[in-house]
Amino acid sequence: MNAPALSGGFELPADRPAPGLLGLAERGLLPDAVIRAGIRRLCATRLKEERDRGVEATAYAFQQGIAQLRASPLAIHTDAANRQHYELPAEFFQRCLGPRLKYSACWYARGDETLAQAESAMLELYGERAELADGQDILELGCGWGSLTLWMAERYPHARITAVSNSRTQRAWIEERCRERGFGHVNVITCDVNRLELAPSAYDRCVSIEMFEHMRNYEVLLARIASWLRPGGALFVHIFCHRTAMYPFETEGEDNWMGRHFFTGGLMPAADTLLWFQDALRLERRWLVDGRHYQRTAEHWLANQDHHRDEIEPLMQATYGPAARLWTQRWRMFWMACAELFGHAGGREWMVAHYRMRRPA
Repeated sequence: MNAPALSGGFELPADRPAPGLLGLAERGLLPDAVIRAGIRRLCATRLKEERDRGVEATAYAFQQGIAQLRASPLAIHTDAANRQHYELPAEFFQRCLGPRLKYSACWYARGDETLAQAESAMLELYGERAELADGQDILELGCGWGSLTLWMAERYPHARITAVSNSRTQRAWIEERCRERGFGHVNVITCDVNRLELAPSAYDRCVSIEMFEHMRNYEVLLARIASWLRPGGALFVHIFCHRTAMYPFETEGEDNWMGRHFFTGGLMPAADTLLWFQDALRLERRWLVDGRHYQRTAEHWLANQDHHRDEIEPLMQATYGPAARLWTQRWRMFWMACAELFGHAGGREWMVAHYRMRRPA
């Protein structure tokens, strides 16, 4: 039985628990410690499979993956990405995320920061690494709930900011915040990136935070971005990744719960993946961010959902109908999966990468 359609008029994925132990976890019948142990086992199994292939086979598989990306559409299953993340009520994310609704890894310089402090710290880091400045024309691709868009609007009152989202819900949210705060220099566009058309050479900067994971053909994507940038303009990308391995989030098989329910069409890139696509934009600087920053972020999200369970219950009922309890637990499992994945091996396997790439002047 499928849950009722969301406001966008589409249906959610299958709303029955999986068989076996996974189904027990989805029904909330297993302790969190057992669920986390299972997630850690899956992480270790994937790493062992990568190691067991050997150096030559691993290198060949990576090159095959790069070739497949070049031959792929720009993005696939974009409707599924909306359904799984971006058309849920803003009220749910208000109760799980931090005050800026930053739906991506935050920055914990000391390790004991509050979520609000860590959100602001990562936004500051973006401004520094992207070399943002007042008066620039700035394009944000995949603006989410507006954490970076609104931060830039505050910080750079003379900048002209264009934010692109594939979600009508997110666009309405950001526009309302702009009206409340008197930000007249922000324009929000709702568009699938596959069909996005913008004026050539119109922007000094393009920034994208955890959107590239939903893309496939980076060659085409980066060429389009280069055409929107002025000569000498720069792209800044924040993307989660694995240290060396690259793989899609599959939707089939017992172990592909994440691909079925939260990242259909998504990709786990390697830290070096974008380095293979420098035809139109040249890499200027890359930073690697310890995965424990994301681990702490996800733990905060989980704690927030648990803390606000009574307020979240009616939101889940309105969204998922009879499957509300199932999806409430799935979201808890999603936060746990993110925490365990990025915290694995002390944050040295799965992590976040920042890139600054520039269009030649």
